[in-house]
Formats: sequence, C-alpha cells, structure tokens
Amino acid sequence: MYEVQRPDHGPLAGFTVGVTAARRADELGALLQRRGAAVLHAPALRIVPLADDSELLAATKQVIDQTPDIVVATTAIGFRGWIEAADGWGLGETLLDRLREVEILARGPKVKGSIRAAGLNEEWSPSSESMAEVLDRLLEEGVDGRRIAVQLHGEPLPGFVESLRAAGAEVLGIPVYRWMPPEDIGPVDRLLDAAVSRGLDAVTFTSAPAAASLLSRAEDRGLLPELLAALNHDVLPACVGPVTALPLQAQGIDTVQPERFRLGPLVQLLCQEMPCRARSLPIAGHRVEIRGHAVLVDGDLKPVPPAGMSLMRALSRRPGWVVARSELLRALPGAGRDEHAVETAMARLRTALGAPKLIQTVVKRGYRLALDPSADTKYGDT
Repeated sequence: MYEVQRPDHGPLAGFTVGVTAARRADELGALLQRRGAAVLHAPALRIVPLADDSELLAATKQVIDQTPDIVVATTAIGFRGWIEAADGWGLGETLLDRLREVEILARGPKVKGSIRAAGLNEEWSPSSESMAEVLDRLLEEGVDGRRIAVQLHGEPLPGFVESLRAAGAEVLGIPVYRWMPPEDIGPVDRLLDAAVSRGLDAVTFTSAPAAASLLSRAEDRGLLPELLAALNHDVLPACVGPVTALPLQAQGIDTVQPERFRLGPLVQLLCQEMPCRARSLPIAGHRVEIRGHAVLVDGDLKPVPPAGMSLMRALSRRPGWVVARSELLRALPGAGRDEHAVETAMARLRTALGAPKLIQTVVKRGYRLALDPSADTKYGDT
C-alpha cells in the first residue's frame, strides 16, 4: 500500500544533536553531520593548555624529585601530552629517565603505544581496558607504603585513588588536560535553551566534567528542573561511557551508552536510537515519520519550518482526531492570540510536506491528520 522511496539521506536526517565536547568536537560533529544530523555545538568546558598548566608542571617536578614506585597511564593522548609538555619545559629527558626506573601500568592498547613511542615499556596492561582491573591488580600486589602516580585526564576515577590511599599508598595525581569553564558561555546557553524548548532531539557527552558543567550552568540560570524534564522525556542524553554518565545519573537521568567507549560507536548508537524514537503514522495512503525538524513522507525527507513542526507534533498526539485552532495556537511559540497565525503556519506546513491531503481542514472546528481507517492501532499509540 505504501510505496516507500529508497532514502537518500542519513539515519539522523531531521534530527538536531547537541555536542558538548571541547576536545575532538569537530570530529564528532562531522560524524553526526555525515549521517544527516543538524549539529548544535556548545563546548561546556575548555581545556587548560598543557604548557600553561602550573599544576601539571608542579606534579611533573614532584615525580622527578621523588621518583614513584608505580605510574598508572590512563589515556594515550594524556600520556603523550604529558611527555610533550615536559619537553617544552626542558624536563622531558629527565622525566623519561625517572619513568624508566618505575613500574608502568597501562590501561589499554592505545596507552601502551604511547608508552612505547616514548621509548618506555609497560609492566602490565589489562585486556579489559578497565581501571577496575588495574585497581584489583594493585591491591592484590599490595600498595602499603608505595608511591603511585596516576595520570589523570579530566575524568573522575570513582573510588580509584581513594581505594589506593585506604590501602596505604601515597598517591600523586598527574592532572593532564584540566577542565575550566568556557570563556564564552553563549553557546552553552543556546544549547540549554534549545534543550528545554525541545529544539534538540539528543545531546552527546564525552566527558563527565562536561556533563557536570552543563548541569551547573542550568542550575545557575534556574533551568535545572526544566533541563532534567527534557532529558528524562524528549531529549536523548547519549554518553560515551559509564564514567561520563555519572553526573547525569546522580540527577536521576537515564542515559544511553555504546558498548565500546569511542566516538564511532556513540554515533552508531544514535543512528539506531533516534529513528526508533520518531513517530511513524499511516496517513492518506502515505507512511509519515515525524522527526525533530523534518518529516519523512514515504522515505522522502521534507524539511519543515519550526512553526510547522509544532503543529505537526500537536496533530500527531491524537492522529485522526480533530485538534481545535485554539489548541494549535497554544502550540505555536510566540503566536499570541491571533488564530490567523495557525492558518499561515498550516499553509506553510502543507507546502513543505508536498502532500496536502495529509492534513484535513474540518470547517469551524480545526484540523486533523487523515489517518488511514485501516491503520494498525499500534500507530495510534506510538
């Protein structure tokens, strides 16, 4: 009955995705855009340049002056950045000499590559890339009285440092890539406004500090309850991994996460999740799928103006039922009290859809989606 065209758009076409990342934001944005998404980029943090980081310099000098027994390397880019920063300070060779004397544990294969590229060798690396496994090994070996340097990377390591200290270790954090609030808060505010107004369909998080920063800014603006409501119901929060999700989970927000904690799998997860969240209805002999800022008609992408999407969503809440002009007027942002605004927006919506029979005018009452009488009832409950 429905002749669905072969899609010439990506799986994220018609959806708007927020990106809160500071590092690798361009890469993530490009991956999303290649799959059809509109991207709203708002770095929730900025990274302190390594060469300017006095805390990292102080920690590096401490490693040189008081050589630790063990060094835990957690990320490839972080370990590499540490060595490069030390080089810039004229301490690179001295630091490498000290690291050749210690036991180095690498969290995963990428970190191992960075360690070996620096002319060093790791003692051990877990197959799981799990910091929990690293912690288990350290505790089994015994750490009482030992000095352990842990290369941090902006992410919290829940319980890791605390467990080592409780077992008697002296722990020194190497704060590679510390996070600070963004210098320009404007993009973050625009992302918050889009989220609470449902102008976003999903928002991505690639670090726990970015998630915490966004929540903090929402609280400062008095928008936290509205943001939490949006993330709980209409805006999908997608995190690169479980550690990143912790600040959101602390606020009762359920998130989606890929099985592999990488950008590619994160984007693939969105490609699976977002089309499933779109509403699909059989209307006037067509298959209609309602997305964030566009409508698919038999698989053909139809961009729709914001006012038209507001009307489309209002009609789709009760497909086949008449929706009064007064109710549609309330759904139009900033429309005031003039019902003529509904007629204008409706005309533009019909033009954008390219199939005028999808929406019927019911004289003196309002408008309705022309839901097919034989439609499976599941479409009415989607």
